[in-house]
Amino acid sequence: MTIVRVEPDGGTRGPGPDAEATAEVPGALPEALTGFVGYLLRRVFVRFAASSGGPEDGPRDFLVLDALTGGDWASQLDLAERLGINRTLMVGVVDRLEARGQVLRTRNPDNRRQYILSLTDEGRSAVAAGRRAVAERDARLTAALTPEQVSRLKTLLARLLPPGTQDLVQGTEHLVAQAHHRLRRLGDAKLAGTGLQIRHYGPLALLATSGPCPQQRLAQELAITGPATSQLVDELVAGGMVHRGRDPHDRRRHALELTEFGHVQLKRVAEAVGLLSAETAELLGPGGGAELRALLGLLLEPDHPGVAEATGRRD
Repeated sequence: MTIVRVEPDGGTRGPGPDAEATAEVPGALPEALTGFVGYLLRRVFVRFAASSGGPEDGPRDFLVLDALTGGDWASQLDLAERLGINRTLMVGVVDRLEARGQVLRTRNPDNRRQYILSLTDEGRSAVAAGRRAVAERDARLTAALTPEQVSRLKTLLARLLPPGTQDLVQGTEHLVAQAHHRLRRLGDAKLAGTGLQIRHYGPLALLATSGPCPQQRLAQELAITGPATSQLVDELVAGGMVHRGRDPHDRRRHALELTEFGHVQLKRVAEAVGLLSAETAELLGPGGGAELRALLGLLLEPDHPGVAEATGRRD
């Protein structure tokens, strides 16, 4: 199995979907990456996040409210972990929901360090309205798919989530976001303590085969904006993995190339990508990876005719 299956791109980390959406180059989809589940999943996530008409208060608020419809939750921290929400962000979400009278937060009598979350009547009304809005938005975002394809997409995306989370996350857009973030977390966990993240694989691998490489070309190859590329390169230079030198073809501009340490780090991140690839394939089951890539390709097809055909040819 090839080692470049999931997240072989140079996507930037950021505080939320807006940061990732503005890092992408609209209309650009590198052909070499269309066979990778992680890359296509990120592009669909960005496409959804950048489209207008999203939830006014953000998707996290609705996720929490919707999860509480099944009953009280004994631990705010546990719910945050199940939904893939950062602990600090979860505090802000619950503060907002409590201020609006949609959620009641009380001390857990069995563990005074924990809060029990309960949905109020106002919260139930908000869930009903939110579900209608989510359904309408999902229908717009997945208009390129048949109802059967949407159902299959949801099934495959749910397989990428932790078992205890699959029933908590409803709606295609939420499933895409949670699956995208989970793959990134799984990959980054495999690189803990190395100073690397899965997103570093793309630029390191590209510079290993094409260096010395002008930064502008790196941005084009990764299909991200100039500012996003600068941030990424700054991280790699600061980490001693990339050197900024002069372009041998044009002395007026800089070129990027891997250092000896960069080659060592590339091997490490490539190994993590391979492990993540195998884990993702196992989660999706036989044929699931090819099917998911084809469905994600269809969602991107309006901007990229032929991408679904390309993804369907990959194993």
